[in-house]
Amino acid sequence: MQTRWVAMKNSDTGYQGYLALPPAGKGPGIVLYQEIFGVNGHIRGVAEQYAQDGFVVLAPDMFWRGAQKVELGYEGADRERALELMKSLKPEEIQADVKAAVATLRALPEVAGQKVGAVGYCLGGRLAYFSAALTDVNAAVSYYGGGIQDNLQVVDKIKVPMQFHYAENDHAIPLEAVEKVKAAFGDRAEFFVYPGAQHGFNCWDRASYHPRSAALAHGRTLEFFAQNLYAQ
Repeated sequence: MQTRWVAMKNSDTGYQGYLALPPAGKGPGIVLYQEIFGVNGHIRGVAEQYAQDGFVVLAPDMFWRGAQKVELGYEGADRERALELMKSLKPEEIQADVKAAVATLRALPEVAGQKVGAVGYCLGGRLAYFSAALTDVNAAVSYYGGGIQDNLQVVDKIKVPMQFHYAENDHAIPLEAVEKVKAAFGDRAEFFVYPGAQHGFNCWDRASYHPRSAALAHGRTLEFFAQNLYAQ
């Protein structure tokens, strides 16, 4: 597997992303949006996981304006720093960066006109949702995306398939919020709620890691992308 950092379409700004190529060297693309902890070792590992599954994966550094290539842990001072960086994000800047990430991935020769999807975790789950509304991705997957229930004004802009993964015992996203998102989509998206799981259940570096839920969700995500990103 080959990995490297690449400049985004607005490369003069210093915005970069971590690129992981599949063993074949090419394939459909996936933009992978980070948690609030940066493009850290876990997110790079997830990028490589999807690359091993056959996708060209780009994980954009969404905190680049405040701290480039920041890598944070999940507790204590690192968590406080992560929350500060998240709060510093401005909606108009996020939208520009999401669009630049998708455009950059589509332009790579390794993708070469194939379809592109988006997936994200936590903060990234919300960004994957906005990607579906604001860009030309062909499909999107959101894992425990915080705040989506408060940003339903863009639901009608989403015309591509979407899949959502939520934890039953999420301290940040109550089941009432999940039901609000489900009601907004109706039957236009897939929803999965994982019994006994907590926020961050997909992250093997966190105390909330829930292997069974992570395995089920990853399998469902792969099936979803296989159906929607490969030419029929």
